[in-house]
Amino acid sequence: MAMFASLGERLNHIFSKLTKRGKLTELEIKQAMREVRVALLEADVNFMVAKDFINKVSEKAVGEQILNSLTPGQQVIKIVNEELIALMGSTSSKLEVASAPPTVIMMCGLQGAGKTTMCGKLALMLRKQGKKPMLVACDIYRPAAINQLKIVAGNAGVEFFEKGTNKPEKTAVEAIEMAKKKGLDTVIIDTAGRLQINEELMNELVNVKSAVKPHEILLTVDAMTGQEAVNVAKEFDEKLDVTGVILTKLDGDTRGGSALSIKAVTGKPIKFCGTGEKIGDIEPFYPDRMASRILGMGDVLTLIEKAQANMDEAQMKKLEENLRKNAFTFDDFLIQFEQLSKMGNLTELLSMIPGMAGKFRPEDVDESKIKTYKAIIQSMTPKERVNPELIKASHRKRIANGSGTTIQEVNQLIKQYEQTKLMMKNQNNPRMQKLMRRFM
Repeated sequence: MAMFASLGERLNHIFSKLTKRGKLTELEIKQAMREVRVALLEADVNFMVAKDFINKVSEKAVGEQILNSLTPGQQVIKIVNEELIALMGSTSSKLEVASAPPTVIMMCGLQGAGKTTMCGKLALMLRKQGKKPMLVACDIYRPAAINQLKIVAGNAGVEFFEKGTNKPEKTAVEAIEMAKKKGLDTVIIDTAGRLQINEELMNELVNVKSAVKPHEILLTVDAMTGQEAVNVAKEFDEKLDVTGVILTKLDGDTRGGSALSIKAVTGKPIKFCGTGEKIGDIEPFYPDRMASRILGMGDVLTLIEKAQANMDEAQMKKLEENLRKNAFTFDDFLIQFEQLSKMGNLTELLSMIPGMAGKFRPEDVDESKIKTYKAIIQSMTPKERVNPELIKASHRKRIANGSGTTIQEVNQLIKQYEQTKLMMKNQNNPRMQKLMRRFM
């Protein structure tokens, strides 16, 4: 994630110095912990949270068992990983489900945090899980808020309910009754936000909470606001007793301190995170996976889940068959590009591969290349896609003209295709098939 890129690089640099040494002294570990503390503070982690974190790690890291270990550097990293997981909540927190439907989820947050969009993302995620959600418009002040939620509901393919500028608590009660009549099992209430916390906003939210007694009160906060996000979470929690937090804009260029501080300061778990602008860009928050990403260990489980959610099973079976027969074509190459595009931000995907975090910056990964390559393949004839050896110099000029690209770009794609095919040919087939099956 872009959010943790800088922190991850700093920590990797600090720990690389530790792992290069055969033995560590207590002084060397304490020096490393001072550097980690500075890295956390620069990542906008709450001062007291950073201090407590370093104390816990140091206490465990300077023990005799670690100092006398054959791999003390790796042992220190293991302790840091465990403490990062504990800091962010140890385990993933699932949504509360009502014993008698519908489950009522009340969404709250300040204006600009992405609350209304997150309502749609959450609804779509639940719909994909077999739920039947309804979005309810209870933000009656912000211009076009009701219409925005209606559009979001349409994009998510879920039910929508509004009663214009009626009192929000009254609209929420009526929506729940309507959900029961329609056999819907989840009601997501989009409440009003403000540019800043004030008494009027809080009173209105308290009234909605009292009227519908929600099973979940989820606070949406903007990760890019750093420590301010933690302060907002604290204030909302004091008034509403929120059940969880949703962090948005984790794909942005932010330092990540909010994600590492919110649980420690409020005691409330981060339940979901927004990872992009598309309606499908939402993930459950897993502390262990996030810690792995921060420390550059990758996140293979999330990568596989993304692949399973976005890749077409029939196409993947066909691709596996072609790999087995060593008959990899440009059609297969096109399928790979299309499936990769569906999975999200390339830099983020690369960071999930163990050992790859920090190796690529966003500017190093040119996502427009995928669109260019797709256009080139689509400009080939069906015969050329199946038999690339038919593509002579004159054909390349035609393909370049047809795709609005240059002959050089066509040559680059053909070279990349040949390298990919050679790599797959050299792969041990059983291993390749096993890998493909993991993504299906």
